[in-house]
Amino acid sequence: MTARPRGRPPLVMAGVEVKAGKSKRIELPAPNLSSGSPLSMPAEVLHGSQEGPTIWLSGAIHGDELTGVEVIRRVLEKIRRRAIRGTIIAVPVVNVFGFIAGSRYLPDRRDLNRAFPGSDRGSLASQLAHLFMREVVSRSQYGIDLHTGADHRTNLPQIRADLDDAETLHLAQAFGAPIIVHAVLRDGSIREAAARKGARVLVFEGGEPHRFDEWAVTAGTSGVLRVLHALEMVGQPEDGEAIPENAPWTLPLPGTPRVCRSTHWTRAGRSGVARLVAGLGEEVTKGQSLGFISDSFGSLRVPVRAGASGVIIGMTRNPLVNRGDAIFHIARMDSGEESHDGEPERDGESNQR
Repeated sequence: MTARPRGRPPLVMAGVEVKAGKSKRIELPAPNLSSGSPLSMPAEVLHGSQEGPTIWLSGAIHGDELTGVEVIRRVLEKIRRRAIRGTIIAVPVVNVFGFIAGSRYLPDRRDLNRAFPGSDRGSLASQLAHLFMREVVSRSQYGIDLHTGADHRTNLPQIRADLDDAETLHLAQAFGAPIIVHAVLRDGSIREAAARKGARVLVFEGGEPHRFDEWAVTAGTSGVLRVLHALEMVGQPEDGEAIPENAPWTLPLPGTPRVCRSTHWTRAGRSGVARLVAGLGEEVTKGQSLGFISDSFGSLRVPVRAGASGVIIGMTRNPLVNRGDAIFHIARMDSGEESHDGEPERDGESNQR
């Protein structure tokens, strides 16, 4: 008698079994709150009935960056769960402590994205990083980590990834964001720790913290669905939601992304009130006037000039600046050299997620 072929084995996460063809929400046990109350990192596992790769989707590694939370919700809403090949692990809120407090950081002011791979005996950030590595990254061949700008800054939708790896470049192009930035690995980041485990990771940037920018959410949702299709995990996505009219770029999605290997931060030449005339997605030339900085009366103007030619992929939203503050982030399109011109010191937000 011929034995019947065995089905795909279940996935077990944090002691919870998810059978093939099923999905389940799992509460990953995080360190307790200072009050002693229990806290968990919420995850949803979609374990397809057919063999295929495992990918994670993560949001809010920085607790005030909310775009990823909405992107993941919409992706889970749109995919046909019964037709999934492989496994999707969705973790919309990784930094649960920062998310509750509306803060980028952990209560001890540590940046979770500088604590990977972490340790179960280390700081609070280290413990969360260790939990995510053990339960999520260790099972995955791919990951998409969703971010926004930080500290009163906003970002054009973009992918940051290791473009020297052919498969990663292919997935970055499949995502379909207007700009792809080659990003070196940074010690302590989830991307660096995952790469050591053999996983390929895309970092999406779009919008600003503390809010949903519809154009960023739409670009992120469409991009994630296209990557899942490129990995043959889901069927061809529908045309998707139309990009809102106020989207800060002219390249239609899906389109041909522009690839850059070098970025530049244009900084304030004096302290004062910035009045900016350039915006996200705008193509600028070196020396071009992007606005000016003056005192509160509008006198003693100092122009803000582009320090490089390229496309504006990030900018401040705060009109009050100090000399040396980062104002515009420009993706160079005229150089093959890799450089990272003086990222903002406070949070390291350049192309090194």
